[in-house]
Amino acid sequence: MDTSTVDRAFQAALYAPTEDHAALDSGASLLAADPAADGEVTRRGVEFVAGAWRRGWQPADVVRIVRRDLDDVHERLVAALILDQAPDDRPRGPRWAAQLAQLAEETPAAPARTDRFTHATAVLELYRLLLRLPTLEDLDEPQTRTGTRTRSRTGAEKQSSESRMLTRIRALLAKAEATEFPDEAEALSAKAQELMARHSIDAALLAGQTGGGTGPTAWRIGVDQPYEQAKAVLLDVVATANHCRAVWNEPLGFSTVVGFAPDLEVAELLYTSLLVQATTAMTKAEAAQRAGGRRRTRTFRQSFLAAYAHRIGVRLAAAVEETARQAAEEAAGEAAGQTGGEGHAAGGLLPVLASREASVTEHAENMFPETTTTRLRGVTDAAGWTEGSRAADRAEVGSRRRLD
Repeated sequence: MDTSTVDRAFQAALYAPTEDHAALDSGASLLAADPAADGEVTRRGVEFVAGAWRRGWQPADVVRIVRRDLDDVHERLVAALILDQAPDDRPRGPRWAAQLAQLAEETPAAPARTDRFTHATAVLELYRLLLRLPTLEDLDEPQTRTGTRTRSRTGAEKQSSESRMLTRIRALLAKAEATEFPDEAEALSAKAQELMARHSIDAALLAGQTGGGTGPTAWRIGVDQPYEQAKAVLLDVVATANHCRAVWNEPLGFSTVVGFAPDLEVAELLYTSLLVQATTAMTKAEAAQRAGGRRRTRTFRQSFLAAYAHRIGVRLAAAVEETARQAAEEAAGEAAGQTGGEGHAAGGLLPVLASREASVTEHAENMFPETTTTRLRGVTDAAGWTEGSRAADRAEVGSRRRLD
């Protein structure tokens, strides 16, 4: 195959020392004039996607940054390349497979192609971004430490139980997002957080009893503009309440959250739901402020979300502490009834939780040996702070009676 057209176009548009529009136009003109080069252009794009995987990126990460920095046409192009590359990729974990499945489901059909020059320009803009993606931390999903055949049934039962629990949590959060009544949203969110806390404790106890399970892993969760600082704080407090650690990468628009897989899943669910609830409450509060003659929209929103994140963190910490206390008391009661002693199971719960916390902290520090703290900027609107705190109180996640 003659690849000279592609080589010359890429040299002009992708590898030149300057990134001016003239270089991009030169490369696009070469590709537009040679339809026979289309197949090679696509093959090179698939190689660029595979190169991003080798540098630690995952499908959702690439799509997210393309969506942020480029346009819809580029997002469709990269989605097609990712799906084209998948059959030739090495085996990946379940989260990677879920990202591919979601990408295949959500990617819209490509519209009729524009003229060849415009299309070639979009392709080269996308390839330029892919080539410049930095190296990220490896997020390979962990392998099970023990997996004997005698535990296969227990593992299947555990997976089925987790699926049912997460279905209930999703349903509660969806109702909390949809309701227009603050008291109902508060009750639904509270029930969801209690289920999350119980889910985490049960998973920790089961892993401690069987000696199986996997170690900590890490997920990347998008933190989108605008008001990304306040959103990153919200994700951090949600992660902490669910026994995870979050590290924000501001330039690339995501946080890496480290924890055990069951905790990561519920943390992502809760963060997504609370962000929806916060946005809805903020829009209503802002409308009321505008009706009163206020105009400082950006500072109001930044202060609202910052206060919301702060208050949610307080509420979550209290809810998790109360749920853990109830679980320890129940375990102590069960142990006393079975053995006539006191506190054997409760004495086992706290060391298990402490051990998991230590494992998460160690994993996070190994992944990110150097981190810095940042101060929230633009939190200057008193009305926004007050309204954000009130909204967080309405989304209260305090402990409630255990749900059977």
